Amino acid sequence: MAAIDLKKATSDTALILYAELGPAEIRTAQRLVKAGQLARIVPGMVSSSQPQDWPALIARERLRVLAALFAGTVLGYRSAFNGGLPEDGILHLIGGYRRNVTLPGLTVMLWKGQPPALGDTPMLGRNLFYPSLPRLLLENLTPSRGPKPKTVGRDAVEQRLLSICDARGEDALSALREQARSLAQPLALADEFKLLDDLVGSILGTRASKLATPAGLARTAPVPYDANRLALFEQLAAQLRSTPLPQPAAVALSARSRSHFAFLESYFSNFIEGTEFDVQEARSFVLEGKPVDQRPKDSHDILGVFRQALDPGWANQTLASGDAVLTQLRARHADQMRERPEVGPGEFKVLANRAGNTEFVDPRLVRGTLIEGSKLLTSVPAGTARALLALFLVSEVHPFIDGNGRLARLVMNAELSVLGICRIIVPTLFREEYLDCLRLLTRDGQAAPLLAAMQKIHQWTAAFDYEDLDLVIARMARCNAFERSLVQFKLLTPPSAAAPATGA
Repeated sequence: MAAIDLKKATSDTALILYAELGPAEIRTAQRLVKAGQLARIVPGMVSSSQPQDWPALIARERLRVLAALFAGTVLGYRSAFNGGLPEDGILHLIGGYRRNVTLPGLTVMLWKGQPPALGDTPMLGRNLFYPSLPRLLLENLTPSRGPKPKTVGRDAVEQRLLSICDARGEDALSALREQARSLAQPLALADEFKLLDDLVGSILGTRASKLATPAGLARTAPVPYDANRLALFEQLAAQLRSTPLPQPAAVALSARSRSHFAFLESYFSNFIEGTEFDVQEARSFVLEGKPVDQRPKDSHDILGVFRQALDPGWANQTLASGDAVLTQLRARHADQMRERPEVGPGEFKVLANRAGNTEFVDPRLVRGTLIEGSKLLTSVPAGTARALLALFLVSEVHPFIDGNGRLARLVMNAELSVLGICRIIVPTLFREEYLDCLRLLTRDGQAAPLLAAMQKIHQWTAAFDYEDLDLVIARMARCNAFERSLVQFKLLTPPSAAAPATGA
């Protein structure tokens, strides 16, 4: 700046750094400080702003301030690990000497260390550097103690390495290790590299595991599992243990009503997955044995679910815990999808599957996630609570190419049937609410909406008499069960003899 004119825009003088000025401009600024027109914040930094504005001003111009006051330094330790942002008002730098500087709203801790190295990059073109990924990982393996240690420590570095491997693959992780190897000696971080080398080797499976985080232990378990999903299952299990849920008694007690119930359960369960038939058309080939001339695959999907919903061997088969769950689910899926050889009945998926923005458990982790997740079943109360955990376990893992949603609802209902509790039907109009609640649990860990929705639809299911199929279909139609638009329709509870239908 040529000459400082306080009548110009305030931004010209809001923050003046001597490192950015020539000698004449510095002398001008110093005269203005003596005259009271500028205030000194710290040596080399003055401002025309009020002191109460300095913290926000320094936060906004943080990189500019650091480059001026600590030229040639490198973002270090946990500050670099967190992307260069302060934590608890502290920011760590590495330079040629040790010093702490307190600025308004920010404490800068300058540690003595190595200058910028190969791979470190200037920030905003200034004389301030951001460390390479190998450097910041090595430096964060440096021992550090105290209430606010300067490094994030081994567990956080392990988690970052796992994330890198998942996002970029094993080759990228191996390349990272070689880059760190070349930096270890110049940075005087040989001990830190040995630890990094062990962690990478553990992740890649080339040496005995030394991983310690939940994700690391999951990766190196005898049967690897998805640690994030297991944490989600544990979160749901905790809420199910502490939330009393209604358990309406079974209402389909005769052979006739059980057959009608199983048909409607299968019909709606398949409709959720896009297998759409007119209910009377489906009735003709499921209950009346009429030949299926068109859409044989779709009709077999309905028949497969109907068979398992009706047959006591399947309808009452609760989900096993531990290794046995694998054999059990494969057998159930093989029977359910036996007329669909193209989807590999009974064979776990080998390719990733997803629904919308939700990617389900990686094929490599399906077996372990089912084993570990199923171990939680006995920790929640039998009945409705265990049914909802079984539902979410199978739905969230999505272990097969196709049929996962229908399978999840079958295992849910088996947990109910075996105790004489009413099974659950999810009608077409309830589809979006049901799926939205599953998505909320998957993405945000919110279990309460799913529990509320399933309680509502459980009571709704139990409110019908299934002895007369024509009558129950007509009553469900009056309750809008077969409709699709939540904008136009509301799911109603079945009317009693003395009262009209009401909102569910």
